[in-house]
Amino acid sequence: MISDNLDSLIGMRLAGVDGVVVKGPNEANLAIEEAIKDHDIGILIFTEKAAEWAYEQVRLLREKGSLPLIVEIPDRHGMKREADFLTSYVREALGVNIE
Repeated sequence: MISDNLDSLIGMRLAGVDGVVVKGPNEANLAIEEAIKDHDIGILIFTEKAAEWAYEQVRLLREKGSLPLIVEIPDRHGMKREADFLTSYVREALGVNIE
């Protein structure tokens, strides 16, 4: 997990997920580089803010379509994305409109 806050990281650690807290774009990008070097990591979890800090790298990893799978989660303050973000994502990625 790559998190922008300690609370989210502690919660995930209670579930057995290791990770790091980053304090800005440079640290987020470095954490991604370290994580993708470890071929045992199949899922890379981000808090939304940490994913924003490393937007370009996260986008490239998603487009690559290989491991690790990228997952963004809200933090304790709630979700920043719009309610229909998944539908919008599918529409943008595949050009398919889901009703």
